[in-house]
Amino acid sequence: MDEERRVVGRFAPSPSGRMHLGNLWSCLLAWLSARSAGGEMVFRLEDLDPDRCRQEYCDQVMADLEWLGLSWTGPVVRQSQRTEAYAEAFHQLEQKDLIYPCYCTRAERLAASAPHRSDGIAVYSGRCRHLTEAEREARSRTRRPAWRIAVPEGERTFTDLLQGDYTEDLSRDCGDFILRRSDGVYAYQLAVVVDDAMMGVTQVVRGSDLLDSTPRQLWLQQELSLAHPSYGHVPLLLAPDGRRLAKRDRDLELGQLQEKYTARELVGMLAHAANLIPEPAPMSPEELVPRFDWGKLPKENLVLELGL
Repeated sequence: MDEERRVVGRFAPSPSGRMHLGNLWSCLLAWLSARSAGGEMVFRLEDLDPDRCRQEYCDQVMADLEWLGLSWTGPVVRQSQRTEAYAEAFHQLEQKDLIYPCYCTRAERLAASAPHRSDGIAVYSGRCRHLTEAEREARSRTRRPAWRIAVPEGERTFTDLLQGDYTEDLSRDCGDFILRRSDGVYAYQLAVVVDDAMMGVTQVVRGSDLLDSTPRQLWLQQELSLAHPSYGHVPLLLAPDGRRLAKRDRDLELGQLQEKYTARELVGMLAHAANLIPEPAPMSPEELVPRFDWGKLPKENLVLELGL
């Protein structure tokens, strides 16, 4: 395989708690997709938020992936150590006159939002986009701003490896989104685009809850003259009551699972849920590489009953 076309996937967990079954599911499928194409995986800790991310969780995430048999190449990249790279990208966008300060409180953001999307999330209306310099100066005396990017109008479509064509109008369905918080922390959307390019990532496999982030990231890549990876958004694993699994709720976290299952048993159950094997059976990730097929994966969210 040509080096230029080599698939480079990535693990990019947020070390804000112990990984749960849904995290393992996404990591396994990302690893299998890259390895089945003769590619490799790189590793990034998305530890931008100092209030939520801890060193103990960073160490645990790496230990858990190794326990499962999911390997990666190269050094571990930590977003908390890459602020200068994000600042440079932010400056590039600023030079293109795309960035503006937003002084809205949460209540003001909601009051000034466009109608909610189908998922209930309010779309920011651009309330602060057209403030005059005098208005900005006056507001800055009482409030430190967040910084938003002014998005264009018009529909954008990309083809997902699993979900097919997905179309979104950033101005209608997303609105001007935040690139840097009022406390100075750079936002996920900017950091992930900069880091994927720096790490040479050519394929992003992640949960379907991030599907609507992709048009934003593709547009940022375009504005920053960065290459576009391919994207595959896999279904979410749900709790038995239909909730999304969450670290804060300690839903099916790996610590619980390790008390009852071996790594091979867990991998086999996930492989069965992905339609890669006909019945749950102990398997290693390596044994699943030749069985991986995007055409077999389910598209809808599913509940995996483990009987803990």
